[in-house]
Amino acid sequence: MAVVASAPGKVLMTGGYLILERPNAGLVLSTNARFYAIVKPIYEDVEPESWAWAWTDVKLTSPQLSREIAYKMSLKHLTLQHVSSRDSSNPFVEQAVQYSVATANAILVDKNKKDLLHKLLLQGLDITILGCNDFYSYRNQIEAYKLPLTPESLASLPPFSSITFNAEGSDGAKCKPEVAKTGLGSSAAMTTAVVAALLQYLGVVDLPLSTKTVNQQTIDSKDLDLVHVIAQSAHCIAQGKVGSGFDVSAAVYGSQRYVRFSPGVLSSAQEAVKGNPLKEVITDVIKGKWDHEKTHFCLPPLMTLLLGEPGTGGSSTPSMVGAVKKWQASDPQKSSYTWRRLAEANSALEGQLKLLSKLAESQWEAYKCVINNCSSHRCEQWMKQATEPYGEAVVKALIGARDAILEIRLQMRQMGEAAGIPIEPESQTQLLDATMNMEGVLLAGVPGAGGFDAIFAVTLGGSSSKVTKAWSSLGVLALLVREDPQGVCLEIGDPQASEISSAISAVHIE
Repeated sequence: MAVVASAPGKVLMTGGYLILERPNAGLVLSTNARFYAIVKPIYEDVEPESWAWAWTDVKLTSPQLSREIAYKMSLKHLTLQHVSSRDSSNPFVEQAVQYSVATANAILVDKNKKDLLHKLLLQGLDITILGCNDFYSYRNQIEAYKLPLTPESLASLPPFSSITFNAEGSDGAKCKPEVAKTGLGSSAAMTTAVVAALLQYLGVVDLPLSTKTVNQQTIDSKDLDLVHVIAQSAHCIAQGKVGSGFDVSAAVYGSQRYVRFSPGVLSSAQEAVKGNPLKEVITDVIKGKWDHEKTHFCLPPLMTLLLGEPGTGGSSTPSMVGAVKKWQASDPQKSSYTWRRLAEANSALEGQLKLLSKLAESQWEAYKCVINNCSSHRCEQWMKQATEPYGEAVVKALIGARDAILEIRLQMRQMGEAAGIPIEPESQTQLLDATMNMEGVLLAGVPGAGGFDAIFAVTLGGSSSKVTKAWSSLGVLALLVREDPQGVCLEIGDPQASEISSAISAVHIE
């Protein structure tokens, strides 16, 4: 029986750079762009004499890369080895498999469960990974087909389209895949989906089913906490460094306000890389003091997240982070002042968005009326749309949110200039200013670490289609991505069949 799990991509709306250090918080939105992992047995059954085998088979298929990798897994050491030396590696999936199987071994102590686990492993693990098109840039294909830079053009591509390769090398072999990404956290979503699917398949967790509603009870589930710990560990080891982890947390729990865990919690996992047996390490990882903080957060009602691809080339997040750290060390006084101002502005934006959600809850009709009226006007006209005190409170919160994002952008620009890196490059500044001057646009900014990768906007009511058209005229390709607050979940059926209908419905923009 196949198990299908999916995990969402993310957009870090506030907290770029600051989120690397506790206790700074970031607002991270999960999206409807999802990574899928399908796990099923390779063999239908196990021969009785095979129970003594010391190895089992693992197969990883990535249809979008037209790639299949075969492994042998040691049932004693729970480590993977390539069958062919020509096979390329996928360290994120490899670590996800090793950590998930080690977790099942550590947690399932009942003899019947242990026997079932052993049988499942001896049947082999057949793993397929699929990422929604939104994780990757198809701008070149759209331009090559001479299609307009619109979401409709993106939606016309087949779901799970193949990812383009570089030209052949001088020896006739394919080079490393040229994967242009949109910055939605594909490695975190992929790692989380594989961990979740394996832990479900091996009988360790019971994941929530895919649903359009998220509640606090789902977010606090112990099973999700286990998926989170294992996915964070596998992702950090695959990356070769302990990151802030907001992307994995969003992939597991969905949209949230996030404060990072203390890096020391993964010291034993880092020791495993040096040769300590994974079986011994996994218990430390599971029982470690995971002190990250997550609280439920999502955009207020009648607001839409938009992402745009300017097509000006990508940016290297690690090198930008390195430059900021170097600046902090060289100018502690100026950098701490900038960080304090940024933290205050991030907190102010969070406060205004939470206030808007409360205002929507207390007087829905009045809130809806104001938002819909403001959606067809530029911000300087918004106060005229408030005809009574309650409406005025809504507009004041909207303007407060705009003021906060402008302050965030200013501090991020100044930090970039001081560190000598393009956090909000001049081309992005012009684009964001033009976007914030459009009717019905509440916020616009560069997500995460900034750079040239992408821009985001939050629009009011039904104004998003006007923004995507305006972006198209400015050479910006609006993606099909929207906020979806649900984290990791179980899917029913093959995503390759269901994605076809969802891709078509996703193109409908208000």
